[in-house]
Amino acid sequence: MASTLRHSSRLGIRTARFVLPRGRNAYATVAPFFSNEPIQPSVMTPIPGPVSRKAIEELDSVFDTRSLNMICDYKKSVGNYLVDMDGNVSLPIPGNTIASIPVGYNNPRLIAAMSSKEAVDALVNRPALGGFPPAYWASLLKTGILAVAPKGLDQVFTAMAGSDAIETSYKAAFIYRRRIERGEGVDFTPQEIESVMKNQAPGSPELTIMSFKKAFHGRLFGSLSTTRSKPVHKLDIPSFDWPQASFPRLEYPLEDNIEANKKEEERCLAEVEDRICSWPIAAVVVEPIQSEGGDNHASPAFFQGLRDLTKKKGVLLIVDEVQTGVGATGKFWAHEHWNLESPPDMVTFSKKAQTAGYYFGNPLLRPNLPYRQFNTWMGDPVRAILFRAIIQEIAKHDLIKNTAETGDYLYRELEKLASSFPERVQNLRGKDRGTFIAFDTPERDALLKKMKTFGVNIGGSGETAVRLRPMLVFQKHHG
Repeated sequence: MASTLRHSSRLGIRTARFVLPRGRNAYATVAPFFSNEPIQPSVMTPIPGPVSRKAIEELDSVFDTRSLNMICDYKKSVGNYLVDMDGNVSLPIPGNTIASIPVGYNNPRLIAAMSSKEAVDALVNRPALGGFPPAYWASLLKTGILAVAPKGLDQVFTAMAGSDAIETSYKAAFIYRRRIERGEGVDFTPQEIESVMKNQAPGSPELTIMSFKKAFHGRLFGSLSTTRSKPVHKLDIPSFDWPQASFPRLEYPLEDNIEANKKEEERCLAEVEDRICSWPIAAVVVEPIQSEGGDNHASPAFFQGLRDLTKKKGVLLIVDEVQTGVGATGKFWAHEHWNLESPPDMVTFSKKAQTAGYYFGNPLLRPNLPYRQFNTWMGDPVRAILFRAIIQEIAKHDLIKNTAETGDYLYRELEKLASSFPERVQNLRGKDRGTFIAFDTPERDALLKKMKTFGVNIGGSGETAVRLRPMLVFQKHHG
């Protein structure tokens, strides 16, 4: 991948070849996780090719295809490689279904898990988990989702998707805040009961969630109100008037801008404190790395300061690990890099977990009455079974270590590119954060289009960022 970027940098806008001119490189010192994986990407037609164009036309007659990247032949895809309808083989970084495939296409362990009687039973007899959970639910949670729970968070609320996880964590924060303000054992007043049916205070309190500029937390109403990455996500949709603060805009390379970056993070923390003092904030939500907003990083010191500030002010801290969780940063959870003295109040998860929800530790974050945090499905046991298999695959192959080591290699190679082409590879970031690496380039969209002709499907974020999001089974020889 890095060699392809190097080739592309030298090419400028030269006509691309249709087969990536390289095989397994000298770094293939360990066995591949998938013995039947293609040796390299192979692009045999323009993308999309004739078969894909016909399939897109058919699909577009019944389904909006304007955000489509490619129509995939998942039966033929294997490991890190994705095959389209024309037989083109690409290496998706992060085209792997929006960074949500952790351990490869058609992973044998996952196929076995989904072919098991346990999974079939859960599919055919899907339970409404809040009212009719299956006998195995506690065991499944303990051996799967909770087996990798962040330190200090031993309970979970399961959900359907990342936005759903965020939305329900906000509800938990609001209910908790009013429970503390009202006092334990105090019932709702007649005024609260009457006013809430009109969407008015005091039953519908004027509480808020504070997020950061350039943040992305989802596209439902509560989550969208805290999303600040792109106008297109929010236009024409009513949003809550909730506060935001600046997220640090660090200067690179980090080692040459220590004092400037320290002042920037202190400025942002001062903004957070001002917002907390000026608004009725129930919780602050933050991504460990702002992903959709441009792959924006901050130091552990910033997050330590944020945690100290939220505890001091009696505000909950929600860490949104939908993008960063499940190993991509070289640790299972990205916030482990911060070395916090006390854990976040809630941590949301989805994407690579193939299921969703939020972890918490304080039992008071369970609402004081049933049905206050409730829906029909409240998650899906089949997805919990799949996540358990993913966890087992990660442990068996030490994929967190693999991701950390592969990320170190990719970062070093990109440093060389940045040195050779400083005008094209700018603000390289993500050192010691596994494969969660990004850089800026002024011709980002042209580069992404060019790389696709080589069979390397890379994603962008923000206005100029190129971001890497390979699977946990991505190895040095893929780079």
